[in-house]
Amino acid sequence: MADLIIMRTDATKEDINRVVEKIEKLGFKAHVSKGTERTIIGIIGDTREVSDETFRLLPGVSEVISILKEYKLASREFHPKDTIIDVNGIKIGEGYFVVMAGPCSVESKEQLLFTGKFVKQHGCKILRGGIFKPRTSPYSFLGLGKEGLKILKEVKEELKISVITEVLSPEEVELVSQVSDILQIGTRNMFNYRLLQRVGKINKPVLLKRNFSAKISEFLNCAEYILKEGNSNVILCERGIRTFDSEFTRNILDLSSIPVLKKETYLPVIVDPSHGTGRRDLVIPMSKAAIAAGADGLLIEVHPKPEEALSDGYQSITFDMFEKLMDDIKPFLNIMGKKM
Repeated sequence: MADLIIMRTDATKEDINRVVEKIEKLGFKAHVSKGTERTIIGIIGDTREVSDETFRLLPGVSEVISILKEYKLASREFHPKDTIIDVNGIKIGEGYFVVMAGPCSVESKEQLLFTGKFVKQHGCKILRGGIFKPRTSPYSFLGLGKEGLKILKEVKEELKISVITEVLSPEEVELVSQVSDILQIGTRNMFNYRLLQRVGKINKPVLLKRNFSAKISEFLNCAEYILKEGNSNVILCERGIRTFDSEFTRNILDLSSIPVLKKETYLPVIVDPSHGTGRRDLVIPMSKAAIAAGADGLLIEVHPKPEEALSDGYQSITFDMFEKLMDDIKPFLNIMGKKM
């Protein structure tokens, strides 16, 4: 089984091309990653019948490694160094920390503009706002749809701020990507493989939320669907999992997943303490805990009047709480060597 080919430091362009041609001749795809010192070539496909010797004797090849994990492109073996996602000059990952904040749902232009101005003033770099809302009940507020997308675009342009919103189906990807700087795949759509494949073909960063019942290996395999299609700008988001205890919190925020993901993969890890707990009074302490665990950013729900919110008001923090959160996380960022 040959999955990863590490070229020698003195390997020529011809050596690299020869290996790529060999991979493609065998019916696989080659993924070439050029570092400062060495070039790593990943073989995409089922290589169980391919011997390491097929490539080991080729000129310029230093080492052939077999990756036993199903998620090859997302693994540390394939990409040892943390990646940095660039969103209009905003860096996420490898020491760069970002806060994405805003209302759960776009309810009106006034609401989004008012919230966007406040969070930007207090250090938020990316404005969040849902326009297509997948809800448990079909009678709940399902978002403003295309009208909400129009509002998001107008506010984005007026505030000169990057935005993130969720996309629900492959058919909506093109439309939403015309406005949103990051495409969010929500917890209910983590297993929507057709949607994952579609966003994998878009030249836009994708924030993939962990399904509330998914194992970490399943989470990374879904990221693999996106990476396999050619989109390497994937951001992972831990947003809480379901357990037997729902008496006090909506979900259990799995903080242990952060160091596990940081060990298993090179992709940035964002934490959503709003959905992770379902309680606004827990957002600030869990945000600090997430940073201490190694998170690369936060996704926070903020509303000017949470008690009047059309969705998730009980977990949306107030403006005063957001200001406090941004002040409280500063020493944690300093300790962890993160910069915003």
